[in-house]
Amino acid sequence: MNIVSSAVVAAVLLFGSFQVAQAQDQPPAPNPSAPANPAVKSPDDTAHAPLAKGHNSFTKSQALARFRKAGYENVTELTLDADGLWQADATRDGQPVKVALDYKGDVATQ
Repeated sequence: MNIVSSAVVAAVLLFGSFQVAQAQDQPPAPNPSAPANPAVKSPDDTAHAPLAKGHNSFTKSQALARFRKAGYENVTELTLDADGLWQADATRDGQPVKVALDYKGDVATQ
């Protein structure tokens, strides 16, 4: 190969590798029609959805904080059950309730 051919091949390879590297820097475009399903919900989101069983990574103090943020007081007997739900006795609006927290951050009375 002559010098000109080598230079052309080198330029093509360099340009091609730049395009591949540039394509990897861009995240995939989000699907606007996909439903929002975060792994962990905001503590401000206290929608009453069915609680999901599964491995719960919340610590005891985080679970307690979630219950308090959701408006429950006097939280006692806080335990993590076999289904991965944090269960507790609490009061809300002066009434005693059983409350639970799932791995998504959903809080609900039982």
